[in-house]
Amino acid sequence: MDTKKEMLSRQVKDIKLKKGMRVRELIESMDAVGGFSAQHMITGAKVLRKMFDNKDSYNFFSFPADIIATGLRGMIADSVKYFDAIMTTCGTLDHDLARSCGGRYSLGNFGADDKKLHRMSIYRLGNVFIENSEYGDVVEDNFKRIMDEIHESGEYKKEYSPSELLYEFGKRIKDNSSILRQAYLNKVPIFVPGIVDGAFGTQLSIYAQDHDFKLNLLKDELKLSNIAFDNKTTGALMVGGGISKHHVIWWNQFKGGLDYAVYITTATQYDGSLSGARLEEAVSWGKVKENAKYSTIDGDATIILPILFSYLELV
Repeated sequence: MDTKKEMLSRQVKDIKLKKGMRVRELIESMDAVGGFSAQHMITGAKVLRKMFDNKDSYNFFSFPADIIATGLRGMIADSVKYFDAIMTTCGTLDHDLARSCGGRYSLGNFGADDKKLHRMSIYRLGNVFIENSEYGDVVEDNFKRIMDEIHESGEYKKEYSPSELLYEFGKRIKDNSSILRQAYLNKVPIFVPGIVDGAFGTQLSIYAQDHDFKLNLLKDELKLSNIAFDNKTTGALMVGGGISKHHVIWWNQFKGGLDYAVYITTATQYDGSLSGARLEEAVSWGKVKENAKYSTIDGDATIILPILFSYLELV
């Protein structure tokens, strides 16, 4: 938009709410609202719709671990089948395994006295409370149980890539609200480039001391390389920054960048962090194409994701 006429071509219109309005109808009615971050969410919803409608697009879903400690876990598990690959962090494995095996997470508050919580053996993750035994003990006990099942099976290979090992875990988890379980059922690979950064990774290290077991991280990197070079069109929904976001955009630069990209963040760009970096910055690196359809949405993913998924009917 260069000319004055072009800049003033779209008129701001009022939202008209009505009883029984569906989420899709609401989102469509917000198209001309011009409501600050809301406009970016509307753009993002349209980008995702085009991404999913393009059957030739290989689509990634990346997210960090914190939201898996919330009630979004089940919704994210249900959405796995709509993507071609998941990129996440080790903490996702910790929380998914703990909650799949009976770990109880409780609603807390951001203003709690953390010294008092420590003395009461309660972890705080934002405004989620987790009793120590509901996390550490549950992860450790069930990790060992499942690893022993894998080790004692006739299919044990001695060496696994992280995605191969997580497929085996998903096969043995019985909770259908589990991300690992849904990834197994729908044959969607889960990539965790920082798999040693958490309880699951620590347990892998301990297990390898007493068993003939090796984890081949580079095997997954080669798999991601093949995905990048074998797919002409790629897209991504990315929640939060860090290694999960960067590994998606990093590998996509080798094919000339993502064709579709939606990024949800609460971080500011002015400290130079990847979490705050807008998708425009990724264009400069060739990680998102210059002519790609993309949108950076500023806001809390625990609010935005349910709205986007409802609009897209990812249920």
